[in-house]
Amino acid sequence: MTTRSTAVTARPSTKGRAVRTRTLLPGTDGVGTVRRSVLPGGLRVVTETLPTVRSATFGIWAGVGSRDETPVLGGATHYLEHLLFKGTARRSALDISAAVDAVGGEMNAFTSKEYTCYYARVLDTDLPLAIDVVCDMLTGSLIRQEDVDAERGVVLEEIAMTEDDPGDQVHDLFTTAMLGDTPLGRPVLGTVDTINALTRDQVARFYRKHYDPTRLVVAAAGNVDHNAVVRQVRRAFEDAGALRDPDAVPRAPRSGGRTIRAAGRLEVLDRRTEQAHVVLGMPGLSRNDERRWALSVLNTALGGGMSSRLFQEVREKRGLAYSVYSYTSSFADCGLFGVYAGCQPRRVPEVLKICRDELAQVAEHGLPDEEIARAVGQLSGSTVLGLEDTGALMNRLGKSELCWGEQLSVDDLLARIAAVTPDDVRSVAREVLAQRPSLAVIGPVKDKQAARLRDALA
Repeated sequence: MTTRSTAVTARPSTKGRAVRTRTLLPGTDGVGTVRRSVLPGGLRVVTETLPTVRSATFGIWAGVGSRDETPVLGGATHYLEHLLFKGTARRSALDISAAVDAVGGEMNAFTSKEYTCYYARVLDTDLPLAIDVVCDMLTGSLIRQEDVDAERGVVLEEIAMTEDDPGDQVHDLFTTAMLGDTPLGRPVLGTVDTINALTRDQVARFYRKHYDPTRLVVAAAGNVDHNAVVRQVRRAFEDAGALRDPDAVPRAPRSGGRTIRAAGRLEVLDRRTEQAHVVLGMPGLSRNDERRWALSVLNTALGGGMSSRLFQEVREKRGLAYSVYSYTSSFADCGLFGVYAGCQPRRVPEVLKICRDELAQVAEHGLPDEEIARAVGQLSGSTVLGLEDTGALMNRLGKSELCWGEQLSVDDLLARIAAVTPDDVRSVAREVLAQRPSLAVIGPVKDKQAARLRDALA
């Protein structure tokens, strides 16, 4: 056995060092005040104070998602999300869940292609408990071999559950059609093969590499006191030895210039289902593109509600589908625009033709002013209504800080939407909708049918 000695240089302690705090949004009479602090060590804490509510949601966002995985680590980010609930030096898995259950709170997490979030929603008086539990999970996970082995089966069951829901799986298939075998094109959950191959050491290394304080954002919303949250978070991270470098600064939001050039690609999964599930789409816009506001209005008008064009044409007038809608997916450097429909397998060609005709019509001639005005109103209303609870506010705070490095007030959001002009919408429609689409289909589709679908994309 060869023994290696490593010289260790002691880092200065972060204790006693000043916290940099700014008020980002002043609110009204203290209501809705948004403040941001940067701790020595590069950890960011953002809060929104709402003294009129009795709840609080606390979350920690990590700037790591499935796009940060190599092919052999497929699904590691999501696997790790599960493992952080399995125990720390201070708490067992039961202790973690029981602590929040005992106060009537809720705790969960989610993983996406570009970030991961862990959160707890509790009564305002129980916020210190939520902070303690979530911070303990993030800084002190043991990632024991027995937990890795046990949770592997849980993750595989989640993959199986997704595969049993073709209406969900078809979106992954469409993403693969558009982005191919790339980090963004692979499924967030990984595959059965990659999950079975992941080892405890691989997941632990991934944890140590990506859960650095400079990549983390703490967000809290509700009846919270900013300074109290900062003090408790700082104490939790310092006690865990997580703030090692006092001079570290937060990482900048992701950026890049990736361009999707996929066109006319077809992905078909032949399954014996009662419905065929289809997604037709093309490249969209990145989340940093200022035209995203116009694209949101366009998306709302095309397939964002019961009065939208696609809903009216496919469901109301012809009764061809129960569910039909359009959507956008935006990443740091690219985006997708898609139209989903679930219909009888024999109706797929007809539904696709209607959708393609509608997209071509809007690309060439644009939308009437009255449809755009209705979409602006609908988008404005849904934006405000979607921010009516502390969980949604915490999500907005954390994602905004991590992805854009800025905070917009509700009035700012409404102003951005209201500033979209009919010409803006027509311009983005010409650019996005005129592109040759790609298609993903899950259902009983045989070779001859697949060939016809491929010809239809030409």
